[in-house]
Parts: sequence; structure tokens; C-alpha cells
Amino acid sequence: MSAPVLNYSLLAPILIILGGALLGVLVEAFISKALRATLQLGIALGSVVLSFAWLWKVHNESSISAAVKSVAMDPAGIYIQGIILILAFIAILLIADQDNFTAQASALPGSEEESVAIAEGKQQTEVFPLTLFAIAGMMLFPIATDLITLFVALEVLSLPLYLMAGLSRRRRLLSQEAALKYFLLGAFSSAIFLFGVAFLYGYSGSLNFNEIAASISASGNNSVFLYIGIIFISVGLLFKVGAVPFHSWTPDVYQGAPTPITGFMAACTKVAAFGATLRLFYVALDSVDGTWKPIITAIAMITMVIGSIAAMTQRDIKRALAYSSIAHAGFLLIGVVALSQAGLASSLFYFLAYGLATLGAFAVITIVRDSSGEVTDLNRWVGLGKKSPLIAAIFSIFLLSFGGIPLTAGFVGKFAIFSAAYQTGNMAIVVVAALASAIALFFYLRIVLMIWFAEPTNDSVTVVIPSFLTRTAIFVTVAATLIFGVIPAPLLDSAKNFAVFLR
Repeated sequence: MSAPVLNYSLLAPILIILGGALLGVLVEAFISKALRATLQLGIALGSVVLSFAWLWKVHNESSISAAVKSVAMDPAGIYIQGIILILAFIAILLIADQDNFTAQASALPGSEEESVAIAEGKQQTEVFPLTLFAIAGMMLFPIATDLITLFVALEVLSLPLYLMAGLSRRRRLLSQEAALKYFLLGAFSSAIFLFGVAFLYGYSGSLNFNEIAASISASGNNSVFLYIGIIFISVGLLFKVGAVPFHSWTPDVYQGAPTPITGFMAACTKVAAFGATLRLFYVALDSVDGTWKPIITAIAMITMVIGSIAAMTQRDIKRALAYSSIAHAGFLLIGVVALSQAGLASSLFYFLAYGLATLGAFAVITIVRDSSGEVTDLNRWVGLGKKSPLIAAIFSIFLLSFGGIPLTAGFVGKFAIFSAAYQTGNMAIVVVAALASAIALFFYLRIVLMIWFAEPTNDSVTVVIPSFLTRTAIFVTVAATLIFGVIPAPLLDSAKNFAVFLR
């Protein structure tokens, strides 16, 4: 048996992130507490930047056997990895800046309490290597072309997130509850995913996507093993994207986890999970689309409608954005159903547009506080526009982008993905998506009206002055949301050029 061949040049972006994570573990073990925070932040940001630089260097190269036959570095995979790295960089800025990771739970940024906590080295700096491990798994997930590699990537990205969801010092019980629910449901979904892998292997005798596709073409699609395998694997992936009825963990985890971690999960995990979902259905199962399309279409419709309606009933801003995220999972499933290059290209654009707005929205939440810390009760956001017009305007832009209002990136993303579905004849899902968008828009506009046109109450919140890191994250996300909404052509063209899965 010949030795496995690895293309280290194409795998380098992932290896750089893993190297940074291992270096972060060594820093935690051997470096004094007073120096850890600065070193860990430098390692995390440096690893992401270096990984992106190397990814840019090899972005014109491709291979379906970068790691034997288990990894394909193709245009779409490289593009998704780039989006993950961009969003991860912004998320790390937020993670590095939050008092959620200090011993003093109620310390406001720049306060004496926070300075003492940092000086005493009581920050939870282990969050940085955990973040890097999760990023490495996210980068491997959408380029895996082997079911076992796909499962390994799923666990590498999930296990750190289970821990990160429980790191909140301010919401101790909620955070522990979030981590426990996420872990238990994640374990069940992983088990179901493995059942699907076993059935597909039993049907095709292979774990490779291309060989599974060839087996389906050769032997037909009338096998019970094939049907069961598709259903079980779909359940595992739909759990990660937060689609209905596999969404039960999403609101609790979003509410209980530290806000920067919530933003990281909402943006990066969804991009990675949808990237893997698109590759599985576009490459391995495209010839049996008549089997899975009706199921995915129904799930997409239900997800859009339930996510939009449930968001209107929430009184916690993080739970409201969680249901908003669920609705967007339904919109992104339209790209899967479209099963065309236009559907893939529109999904790539939607990934970045949604991820930027999500990180920006959660960045704003981190600076809306009272004396005890963050305030997520929507009733206390009343009149925020009169207290801090700039922050209220920025948050409104993100909400309008979620709602698909013109001149925002969210509008372009929805228009592109709806058009892709229309071009492939999926009219029913386009109609439901339009209705769900109208319902969701009512929810977003209600918050905008509450912020701007209601009088502040006595227990209303204040907006603290964000640090340089948070200011940078907010500025980049709001600027990109507007730029890609006003001038979307360059990003849309690049998404079309990279919308290719190699076989």
C-alpha cells in the first residue's frame, strides 16, 4: 500500500490555524497569567491573518485530492474558507474585548474593576485556543469529500463550542444550561449523522462523495439504505444550521452563551455547516434530487415561517436574533434546493452578507448596558435612539439588512437567492420565502420603531463607550453591509466565478 499523499500547500491555511491553537495551549500552560491575554490575542489574530494570506496565495489552485481523496480544495471551498476567516477575525476582536471573560462579572470596559481583573490575570484566556480549534474545524467542514472526514470536522468545530457556550461569568446558570443543552443535542445529532454514514456506506461500499454519486448512477436510487442514509445525514447537518424542527438548542444557547461567542457561532458555524451541506447535496446526492428536494423544500418553508413568527414573540434581544437566525437558515436552504451554479453563487454572497450583519448586531448588544452589565431585555431598549443616536442608527442598519431592505447587503443576498430558486422552477418556495420575509420585516421594523419613536423610561439602558477593538468590529461590519448593498457587483461577480465544486 502506497503512502498517502498530502498537498501541504493547499492544506496550509488549516494547518496554520491548528498550529496557532496548539501554540495557544502552550501559552496557557507555561506563560504567566499577566501576559497571557496579550499573547493569546496576538496569536489568534496573527494565525487568522496568516491563514487568510496563504489562502489568497493559493486561491487559483485546486485539487480534488489535497488529502488523499478526503479533501477537495476547489474554488467554492476556498471562497467559503475565506468568508469563515474574515468573520472569525471580527469575532476574535469582540471576544478579546468583553468583560464576560473576566472574574469581575459586572465590570464595565475601562473601569477600575476590569483593570484589576486583567492585572491579576483572571481573564479566561483559554477561549482563544478554543476559538482557533473551532475555526480549524469550520475550515475543514465545507471542503471534506469523505463522510468520515466530514464527521471529524463536525466534531472538531463542535466540541470547542460546547465549552465556549459555558464560559459566561455573568449569566452563570443560563450559560451552564446553554452548554449542557448544546452538548446533549449535539451528541444526539452526531450519533444520527453516523447512522446515516453507516447506511450510505452499506449502500455504496464507499465513503467518498464522488464514489457514492457514481454508485447511485450505476445501481439506481431505489435502495432503502440510500433513503435512510440521506435522511439521517441530513438531520445531523440540519441540526448544525439550526433548521426547524432541529432548532431547539438555538434560542437557549444564543441567550445563555457570552454575547461574543453567540455572534461567533451565529455567523461562522452557519457558514461552515451550509458549506458542507451544499457540497454533500451538490456533489454526492445531486442525481437523486427527486428524493431529497421535497423534504428539504418543506423544511426550508417551515423554518422560514416558524423562525419569523417566533421572533415576534420574544422579549429578549438575543433570543429574538436566535429566531431570526433560524429564519435565515430557511432562506439559505433555498440555495440548496436550487441545485444550480446560480444557487451556489447566491449562497456564497448570502454567507458574507448575513455573517457581517450578525456579528455587527451582537457587537452592538455588548455595549448596551446598565450598572450590572449587558441588558438584553427589549423593553429596556426603548428610546435608545434618543440616548445614543449613532449606535441606534447602526443597529437599525443591521436589522434592515436582516429584513432585506434595499441598499443593504441583506436585500441583495435575498434577491439573488430568490432569483436562483425562481430560475430553477422552485416557485412555491419563493412565494413562501417572500411571505416569511414580510413577516420578519414587521418584527425588525417593530424594534426600529421602539428604539427611535418611543420615549425612554426610567430604567432604560445606557451605551458605554466601546474600546478600539469593538469600534473596529462595528465600523467594518456596518460599512461592509452598506457597501455590498449599494455596490454588490464586485462581490456577486467573484461569488459567481468561485461557485464551482470539483468532482
